[in-house]
Amino acid sequence: MTSRSKFAVRPAAAAALALGLALASSLAIAAPGKAEARARGHIADFAGRSLHGADQSYELQDLIVDANGTEHVRFNRRFKGLRVVGGDLVVRSNGQGVLEDISLTLAREPKVDDKPGVSQGQAKRLVAQRYQGDDQGHAPELLVYARGDLPRLAWDVRVFSEGADGTPSEKHVIVDAQLGTLLDAWDDVHTAAANGTGKSLYSGNVTLTTNSVTGGYELRDPSRGGTYTKNLAGKTRGGSIMTDSDNVWGNNATSDTASAGVDAQYGTAVTWDYYLNVHGRNGIGNDGKGAYNQVHYGRSYNNAYWSDSCFCMTYGDGDGTSLRPLVSLDVAGHEMTHGVTARTANLTYSGESGGLNEATSDIFGTMVEFYANNSNDAGDYLIGEKIMIKSPWMRSMIKPSADGASADCWYSGVGSLDVHYSSGVANHLYFILAEGTNSSYGTSPTCQAGDTRVATGNAVLSGIGRDAAAKIWYRALSTKMTSNTNYAGARAATIAAANDLYGAGSATANAVAAAWSAVGVN
Repeated sequence: MTSRSKFAVRPAAAAALALGLALASSLAIAAPGKAEARARGHIADFAGRSLHGADQSYELQDLIVDANGTEHVRFNRRFKGLRVVGGDLVVRSNGQGVLEDISLTLAREPKVDDKPGVSQGQAKRLVAQRYQGDDQGHAPELLVYARGDLPRLAWDVRVFSEGADGTPSEKHVIVDAQLGTLLDAWDDVHTAAANGTGKSLYSGNVTLTTNSVTGGYELRDPSRGGTYTKNLAGKTRGGSIMTDSDNVWGNNATSDTASAGVDAQYGTAVTWDYYLNVHGRNGIGNDGKGAYNQVHYGRSYNNAYWSDSCFCMTYGDGDGTSLRPLVSLDVAGHEMTHGVTARTANLTYSGESGGLNEATSDIFGTMVEFYANNSNDAGDYLIGEKIMIKSPWMRSMIKPSADGASADCWYSGVGSLDVHYSSGVANHLYFILAEGTNSSYGTSPTCQAGDTRVATGNAVLSGIGRDAAAKIWYRALSTKMTSNTNYAGARAATIAAANDLYGAGSATANAVAAAWSAVGVN
């Protein structure tokens, strides 16, 4: 979790040493030492934000000072001397010592009973039932496991082994030290990625980053959080990760089941790159963890969806009459953005907040399509145009009401619509903000006083450009909006975001206000 709220400056950085830790001896020069001391002081002074408490200590991990003097000091956390997995944090201060932010994923203070009920030997035996290998002299380490909501005392049991192809494995297996259950596992050996060729349904031939395995390759991307694609083969659960012997996937047609997998995996990669390179977000959860895809879900399934419970996207093949396989690039970006929203504003999926949730996915699904710059699926403001058979598109951001159900304009009953239709107000807003009312993508009518769902006005507004519009929407989503934000709140949030990015009262902020007024939100 990340907070960007401002805090008062601590009056005396020297008091930071009350945390009881000496400065790292490797930092010999004064400026880094002062930055570390300031950061330690902020941890103690803002304990509610840092989740600092009794028996906690901190080890310096990294220190970066920006050209403007902003200090980013990263620490690893310990509780009663035990390493806290998931307890690391980054303290950001400006050059004058004012705390700007503390970044951490810890859910609550890591207070646990430090007396294990499961012994080292019992933990090793439990792991041996699941994983083959040996410890190579590494005794299980007692630690606090805090990657989930509730910190737990746990054993880190090391297992060293070798795969059939000779690839070594250095696995950490985390065992609950009170209950004896397996909590987590990961490998310190990160296998090399390979460059494969994907022959997709919608995006032409694309480069895929895949994973080398015994006998060939699997559709897993080690460079983007390990995201992978499974083939459900017409079922609704189970399935297996897609594999290939020559690293050439699909045939640009549905006759090869791998073709849809190519689109899904490519969509995941482009969406990952968009959020990282444009917004600085490292994966959907901003934690470097990759989501996964499930393709060929069910029989003739006419939908695609994101599920937080599996942290995955699921795609149907369509019925072949109204819909093709739902793995197009904008659909992929749309679905993964639901995951981003869940980890930022977490807009409740009903009423006006639900419409904003859906619109956010349409907005960034569209931006992912533009970012890809793929001539086979050029950027536009139409949603699902590649997957529709009888209709030219699923939704239009230019004039949402053209589908016969979506709202162009805000009115008092808009929150009672299905969220896919109430989203039209924000989609309309975004198009006008980005492109203006008259652009090469089409003419977007504005809303007049007394309008209900359908825009009929002809006011002329100029756009600020889609990149600026996207940065404003992302900042509003990630730093301003909350779960119950409605359209009036979204107007306030995006104006505030524009003020942050472009200056209070700037022409850009004024353009945001004017665009909201053009869709009836005042």
